Amino acid sequence: MSFEKRIEEMYKDHEVKPYISHERDLGQWLLEPKPVPKRNMVRLEEGILPGDIILLWRISLGSFETTTPYSKYFEYSYGIDGPAHMEQLIADGYARVETAFESLDHITSTAKKNILKAEGVTGLSKMKASEVDQALKDHLTEEQLAPYFKVRGYALTEKGQAALDNHPEVIAKHPMKRMYKS
Repeated sequence: MSFEKRIEEMYKDHEVKPYISHERDLGQWLLEPKPVPKRNMVRLEEGILPGDIILLWRISLGSFETTTPYSKYFEYSYGIDGPAHMEQLIADGYARVETAFESLDHITSTAKKNILKAEGVTGLSKMKASEVDQALKDHLTEEQLAPYFKVRGYALTEKGQAALDNHPEVIAKHPMKRMYKS
C-alpha cells in the first residue's frame, strides 16, 4: 500500500485532514506513526481548530514573535501548518502583528541605544531602560523606528482572547504546559 493510501486510511474518520509537510519523511514516520488525534481535527464553534487555540495561547504568553520558530507539535500533534494558520488568524481578526514601538520588549537595551545613537541622541550611557524606551518615543516616529529591526510581537485581539477563553480544555490537554506561564 502506498504512503498516501496508508495516510488516507489513517485519517479517513477525521473531520479535517491534518496538514503533512512535504518535508516530512513519510517512510520513517509510518514505521511508528503517531496520528494526529481526531479531537484536534474537529472545528470548534468559531470555525477554528484546536491548533489555532494553541497558537492564540502562545501569543497570550507574550513571547511568541515573528522570528519564533514553529514547534513541530503544530504539525505532528495538531495537524496544522503553524505559519499558514498564524497568517489566517491575523486575516480573520484573532491576532495582529504589533508595531515597532509595541515590539521594543523583543530587542535588547544595547540595540535600543544603538538606534538612538544612529539618530544622534546623546547621553545614552546614563539612561536606565525605561528612559531609553521613552527617548525612542520622544525622538522617533513609528515610521522612523520600524526599519531598525524586523522582529515584531504578536498580540491577541478581543476576538482572539474570546476564542482562547472559550476553550480552556484545549490548553488543559496540551503537553508541557508547565513550561509556560498560565
